[in-house]
Amino acid sequence: MPFISKIQRQTDYNRFPSSTPIVIDNGASYFRIGWAGETEPRVIFRNIIQRPRHKTTGETVTVVGDHDTALLRYFDCTRSGPRSAFDGDVVFQFEIMEYILDFAFDRLGANGSRIDHPILITECVCNPVQSRSKMAELLFETYGVPSVAFGVDAAFSYKYNQLRGICERDGLAICPGFTTTHVIPFVDGEPVYKGCSRTNIGGYHVTDNLKQLLSLKYPNHMARFTWEKIEDLKMEHCYIAPDYALEVRLFQKGSEEAEDKTRCWQLPWVPPPTEEPPSEEEIARKAAIKERQGQRLREMAEAKRSSRINELENQLHGLEFLLQQLGQVQEEEIPSFLSKTGYVSKQEIESTITKVSQSLRKAKGEAKAEQTENEEKADSSDKYPLINIPDNMLTAEQLKEKKRQIFLKTTTEGRQRAKQKRVEEELEREKKIREDEERRLENPELYLEQMRTKYKELFEKVEQRKRLKTNGGHGNGNSSSGGVGRGERLNAAQRERMRLLTTAAFDRGKGEDNFGAKDEDWQLYKLMSKDNDDDDDGPDENEAELARVCSRLQEIDPTFVPKPETAPSQSTAAEIPRVRPLTKEDFQVVLGVERFRCPEILFHPNLVGIDQAGLDEMTGVSIRRLSTKNEALEDRLTSSIFMTGGCSLFPGINERLEAGIRMLRPCGSPIKVARASDPVLDAWRGASVYAANLQFQQQTFSRADYYEKGEDWLRQYQVRYTL
Repeated sequence: MPFISKIQRQTDYNRFPSSTPIVIDNGASYFRIGWAGETEPRVIFRNIIQRPRHKTTGETVTVVGDHDTALLRYFDCTRSGPRSAFDGDVVFQFEIMEYILDFAFDRLGANGSRIDHPILITECVCNPVQSRSKMAELLFETYGVPSVAFGVDAAFSYKYNQLRGICERDGLAICPGFTTTHVIPFVDGEPVYKGCSRTNIGGYHVTDNLKQLLSLKYPNHMARFTWEKIEDLKMEHCYIAPDYALEVRLFQKGSEEAEDKTRCWQLPWVPPPTEEPPSEEEIARKAAIKERQGQRLREMAEAKRSSRINELENQLHGLEFLLQQLGQVQEEEIPSFLSKTGYVSKQEIESTITKVSQSLRKAKGEAKAEQTENEEKADSSDKYPLINIPDNMLTAEQLKEKKRQIFLKTTTEGRQRAKQKRVEEELEREKKIREDEERRLENPELYLEQMRTKYKELFEKVEQRKRLKTNGGHGNGNSSSGGVGRGERLNAAQRERMRLLTTAAFDRGKGEDNFGAKDEDWQLYKLMSKDNDDDDDGPDENEAELARVCSRLQEIDPTFVPKPETAPSQSTAAEIPRVRPLTKEDFQVVLGVERFRCPEILFHPNLVGIDQAGLDEMTGVSIRRLSTKNEALEDRLTSSIFMTGGCSLFPGINERLEAGIRMLRPCGSPIKVARASDPVLDAWRGASVYAANLQFQQQTFSRADYYEKGEDWLRQYQVRYTL
């Protein structure tokens, strides 16, 4: 499986005679190939390759140019990213270049590995001889082409538009490409390479800058910012500002003009489903279903309870009958009788009867508090028989058992007292609620006013306590601004300790150190260790009462609104922040200042850290590099400034370039900037027209010349663009 691509393979390759040249525009961004004399290239694809592995078989495949994303579901592309044969605008990876040429000739319709057509291939300005010789070696020795011609893409575009009357014989060709930008002077229709200038900035840097800005602005949508999508956004929305500083101030003010220039990219977003309130019939139906389910659960619980009661009653009757039989058995036969029943002693049977009786009462729902208390009082002498016996009458093991019984009795009595206390508190609470309700019914208005007054007083007390815990009850003039010192954060007990320490240290510093000579000196440690923090750090009854009064007011007064707390409590601070549901605006990418900030690097490369000249400065550099200092020639050059390349499609670039060059030229100098009819394809079209000329064969470098003269002859090889 050598290639994966959507590009259809041409079927008319054999119809062209071997004398028809093949024209190749080998750009750093796109590769274009076609036949000489035609107006459109046959095959166009991105000049990159990728070598992923098949997820199942592990086979490595070669993906050239634009690939079918549906097929990549079966390949692992994480370990192999897109690779280019270019370093800047110079081809240096000829292994990759061979893959690309194989794919291009295959899509053009070539059947074998031998190409019997002359080749016209484009290259960059002042291409290194090493790169040109390697390309010639690849074409001659791998593909066996009969002849090769090398030309500059910008020159072909200039000559093609010269035929259409867009530019003159003398002029400047400015080509902002994918990774570099060139300025080429033309004199008498031929490029003057000594006057060329280059800067390492191009469309790649504009796209990369836009991608970085959007990723920083919208980090949640970084997966959406693919290189292809950013390219589309760049070509669709970016423009060159006439005055960059003025445009930035316009967006800083946020005027209506800035809003009109802002564009919005809506990402895919599905609104959450809106739940309609249920109808009365639906509510009634759900209530009936819920009632039936509750009735069924109650019936099941009642059946389970009845079964449990029957089981416990049968067990209790069996234990009582067993205890009755045990009373009729003689004493020497008791062990053998108990061994058959599974019990060890009579006490174990009685204990089991007690437990089963308690479980039966619990299952029946009978009140057992008084019965349990009476039974425990009556059986206390039986459960704890060693408590009232003097220690001198007990053995060592009996003394241990006595201590255990004392502990159990004390614990049981403590639980009974705590339970009794809870019951009394509950009764007292119910009594207060009844009295409170009676007062409300007697005079509702007076009761409501009293509750509001009580709420206000309690709220002030609670807030005062919080302020004391925070500031310590002292103010140094900074409390209004929020500045609180360490001394202000101390509570009353801590301030007392600090006072005692300060007093002791102050007294110690006077004369002889005799601390501890008197007994009252040691009282200081007792005072310092005394726990006085209970009042400050313990639970506050006012807060509980405030919560109760607030809840009561909300029940009886629908207009009551609780006051917000001044300081967040620990429970509020510990709450997890609520997440706002995503809306349509959260999936919008707004392009404002990025529209002109990214392409501005063509005129100011220092914005992305490249310390080189911009487009307008490069024209002045190229004019100064010319060997002849002729003002008439300089005027002819500036009166025919030609723009080609993908970046020349930005709106406003002609006006901005003309304004920048006017600042460099003398006053009154003629300046005219024109754009190519098709900045992207005119280079290939110009090369197609050039290769279709009958004199094209005189400009080629044949395979025989290559074998006879070698690669060094390519150093002197230059084509003439005027035929």
